[in-house]
Amino acid sequence: MPKNENVFSSWRGWCGRVTSRLVHRGWRAAQRAGAVTAERPGPYRFGRIGVGTRLAFPQGTLFGEPWIELGEHCVIGEQVTLTAGMMPDVDLGPEPVLRIGDGVVLGRGSHVIASVRVEFGDDVFCGPYVYVTSDNHSYDDPDQPIGRQWPRSEPVHIGPGSWLGAGAVILPGARLGRNVVVAAGAVVRGEVPDHAVVAGAPARIIRRWAPDEGWQPPLRTPAPVPIPADMTVEQLLALAELERERGRPRDRAEEREPERDLEEAERGLEREPGAGPS
Repeated sequence: MPKNENVFSSWRGWCGRVTSRLVHRGWRAAQRAGAVTAERPGPYRFGRIGVGTRLAFPQGTLFGEPWIELGEHCVIGEQVTLTAGMMPDVDLGPEPVLRIGDGVVLGRGSHVIASVRVEFGDDVFCGPYVYVTSDNHSYDDPDQPIGRQWPRSEPVHIGPGSWLGAGAVILPGARLGRNVVVAAGAVVRGEVPDHAVVAGAPARIIRRWAPDEGWQPPLRTPAPVPIPADMTVEQLLALAELERERGRPRDRAEEREPERDLEEAERGLEREPGAGPS
């Protein structure tokens, strides 16, 4: 028997689907319109925004923009906080306080807090919720609340080509060399040499590259093969299909040697009536 259909339930379902589509469509439009670029800086007046740099919408806390310089082709994720100075509307002098180089990626929810010089080299990649600060609370006076004591401030430098994993914390005075890997959740202070991997809280060197020895301790997996720059989408799809074909289990007949196949075929002919030579 036909099932009775509740007209009002169908109407509510249709309205819900339409509303959901409209909300998501409106949000995507807001994200496009609210993104900050050199051509569309919105209410912010950065010291510099390079060509191709984009701050995703919604932005986190932003102040002290005249003392913040962003290089070219940077990707700043949603809810990223960038601040120069202890508070807004403070004159910090003629030099930039926070400088982010070309090709830098700051993951969603990251914070960069700078009251003295903080510098990111080119091509630094940061996962989500990375925290970089030039300021730390002091607790010298045991009678005063820690939050009311004047903080200690030291410059921070993150070398070019480095990678900061999700949730990493870079403390005042840290100086990271070139191509440094900071593991997720690590807390880094002090100096880290070039081509080192650090992990832990406080972070320590767990692997390092030397020209005469390579990586020590050695890497556990081989390096991935990069995709050629001139490879087309069609070629990539064909390569993926070829890899799938190689991974499939072969039929038993395909695995036999040709000579064995020929012998079995001859025995089959001998058993078949009338299959002998004429």
